[in-house]
Amino acid sequence: MGIPVEIPGLDTLIPELEEGKIVVVESGADPAKSFFVRRMCITAMHRGWPVTFITSRDEGEVKQLFSAESPPSMEPPVEPLILERDEVNDLPEFGGRGGLVAVDSFSFLTLGLDAPLLAEMMRNLRAQCRGKSTTVILGTDRGMFEPRAEAVTSHLSDGMLQFHAREGPEGLNRFLRIPKWMGGRFVDRNVYYDFDGRRLVIDLRQRVI
Repeated sequence: MGIPVEIPGLDTLIPELEEGKIVVVESGADPAKSFFVRRMCITAMHRGWPVTFITSRDEGEVKQLFSAESPPSMEPPVEPLILERDEVNDLPEFGGRGGLVAVDSFSFLTLGLDAPLLAEMMRNLRAQCRGKSTTVILGTDRGMFEPRAEAVTSHLSDGMLQFHAREGPEGLNRFLRIPKWMGGRFVDRNVYYDFDGRRLVIDLRQRVI
């Protein structure tokens, strides 16, 4: 049993994040990526999963966001373990906890790792995830990785979700892509989304070119 993606529209493309898998969520400056990562953490917590949230941001700020974004109709969630870090050199230690492990700033926290060391860490993390049924979400920032590190992270993940935002003649166009997903599935088209800071809306009918 994985973590359901409870975002209408997106849940028809990716119904859940499967146990024991590593998913990369990438974006540019648009905050929708971090919102999505937190949303998956909140869903996991409300189902009683242990959640480890690793971030380069202030722990108090992250707690406030979790509190503000939790649906009021739900029971109080299981408390996440929030870890403030300036760098990450050994993720597999968290992969053995089970539940969900989320790294909101993976590309920043691994800037000092050469590609071979990053690949070794990712392989060890995959082994831990498979053994302990731990689900991992790695939030990355477009353009922060050097090309080899980006290739390593993409290759050794099980799925990738990309949020894009670009200026067009009629204003800002937002769309997501799923270039890689579990079981060899992918969505080879631009799927429109909108984000107002509190709600992520997916519209499968609208075409973004």
